Amino acid sequence: MMKRDAASALLGMVVEHDEPGRAVVSMRVREDMLNGFAITHGGLVFALADTAFAIACNEDEKVTVAAGADITFLKSTHAGQTLTATAARRVISGRSGLYDVTVTDETGDAVAEFRGRSITTKRSQPE
Repeated sequence: MMKRDAASALLGMVVEHDEPGRAVVSMRVREDMLNGFAITHGGLVFALADTAFAIACNEDEKVTVAAGADITFLKSTHAGQTLTATAARRVISGRSGLYDVTVTDETGDAVAEFRGRSITTKRSQPE
């Protein structure tokens, strides 16, 4: 999946760990990722968490997508910092799943908490 993810590649995301139900993805914050207050744009923090979520929930040949997600921003970050999103599956029930993602900065402080809800489709992953 990540080989075809142009958006995550554009943002410089790096997959640090990938196993069924769990993923760790990092991203260095660049100057062009800042909002008008010179802090990391919340949408990019969300994108990082969403990418870790997507990797964690796509663990077999079926395509799994987001059914919804929520994020709580806890701490602002700035250019030069490295953010890490750690996603973990909480539960799967039928085709639905629930995943939590914690985004931390390089000191280990929590930057955001994300909860994603997944749905597994009937489509198979492309080769």
